[in-house]
Amino acid sequence: MNVKRRLSRLLAATGTLLVLAGGASIYVVSDAPGVARAAGTGPCDIYASGGTPCVAAHSTTRALYGAYNGPLYQVRRSSDNTTRDIGVQSAGGYVDAATQDTFCANTNCVITILYDQSGRNNRLTQAPPGYWPGPLPGGWDNLADAKAAPITIGGQKAYGVYIAPGTGYRNNNTNGVATGDQPEGIYAVVDGTHYNQWCCFDYGNAQTDGQADERAIMETVYFGANKQWGYGAGAGPWIMADLEWGLFSGVNAGYNNIAPINHRFVTAMVKGEPNHWAIRGGSAQSGGLTTYFDGRRPNGYHPMKKEGAILLGIGGDNSVTGRGTFFEGVLTSGYPTAATEDAVQANIAAAGYAPSGGGNPTQGVQLVGAQSNRCVDVPNGTTTNGTQVQLWDCISNSTAQRWTHTAGKQLQVYGNKCLDASGQGTANGTQAIIWDCHSGTNQQWNINSNGTITGVQSGLCLDASSAGTANGTKLLLWACNGQQNQRWSTRS
Repeated sequence: MNVKRRLSRLLAATGTLLVLAGGASIYVVSDAPGVARAAGTGPCDIYASGGTPCVAAHSTTRALYGAYNGPLYQVRRSSDNTTRDIGVQSAGGYVDAATQDTFCANTNCVITILYDQSGRNNRLTQAPPGYWPGPLPGGWDNLADAKAAPITIGGQKAYGVYIAPGTGYRNNNTNGVATGDQPEGIYAVVDGTHYNQWCCFDYGNAQTDGQADERAIMETVYFGANKQWGYGAGAGPWIMADLEWGLFSGVNAGYNNIAPINHRFVTAMVKGEPNHWAIRGGSAQSGGLTTYFDGRRPNGYHPMKKEGAILLGIGGDNSVTGRGTFFEGVLTSGYPTAATEDAVQANIAAAGYAPSGGGNPTQGVQLVGAQSNRCVDVPNGTTTNGTQVQLWDCISNSTAQRWTHTAGKQLQVYGNKCLDASGQGTANGTQAIIWDCHSGTNQQWNINSNGTITGVQSGLCLDASSAGTANGTKLLLWACNGQQNQRWSTRS
């Protein structure tokens, strides 16, 4: 049976027809506008039909093969240290998050295993010590809080892998992953609002010993705003490749003129073959892919010397200062064609990623003033500590207006800065500023059912100064008075 007919039988008879290399075609299906469901095939079926099968496939949100009916990940609860596998609702479908909610009710849970759906047992578990030690005894890394990144996918509840600094996963003994200069493709779906400027929120192929002892021994997707090595235009974030001894945004070791990528959910792709590699990316909710770079390897990176380990959330040498949230991703055997990747992107967009409809943490939302209908904004997108926040016209793709209310009650922007009561002030008129996130109560906020946002330390309300509504109105703390300049709503 030809590939086109076989895939047509796997998928529904209505939808968007996509043509792959060689003439094969698939359909990506949605029930109705804005209500997406899992398609009858997954990204790994698409890669296989393009001749570049998955050799590792990890997700906490859905099956990545149309026939997959096994566990996605495992959680461990702190109340009794027992574990539970979290699977899918049906073969090829979405995660059964209700099992996690029941198992983890009234206690803390961490993600202990990310299972490999490819059948090669390339699962990810707690990262061991590397050149940089993790925060746990013996230098091991933390495991991710299983409740910290709630979202929806296809209208169903799901959770991501929330990587805070110190958290990491790794497998140094894999099966079938590219080594040396062998070709491969990598993609990850990540939270576009949770990142920082440090190294390294990576997913992909790494060295097996946790040491940065040579260049060209790894090849991963990186997402963030790091400027220590390679970087792009603007303030970031960018999709880059971690190739060891540097992050790369193109052929140059430093700056390459690639645009930042600002979406609530991001599809990030890196692929490589002998003396040729590329970076592609787009919104994981809609639209196609942008090619940010496609060209030769940087000097000193041909041939590659990849070692075939897999990691998530850390650098190849176990650098543990990065931040990010991971939802799904794969590594392939062979260099995928653009047509195959375009079909994978359409499948991802049809899956229906969306912010969580309720509860905390609230991720990547705008905070909109009831009186002004303007957004809480960091002026000019600066990251400078002490900058007072303001009201400004709401801009949907501005990272300076995207706030995450964490489980620790912080209001984070850029993934690493927090809304802060200046000088730990508790008096009327205390400026609301951004500052590096820490554990202080002057960076903890309650988002209340009456629309107010109150400081945990001061009890004061976030207030638009002098009841102002114009662009540039500064925000400060003031005694709660019930007025509309102290009322805020969230907008996805």
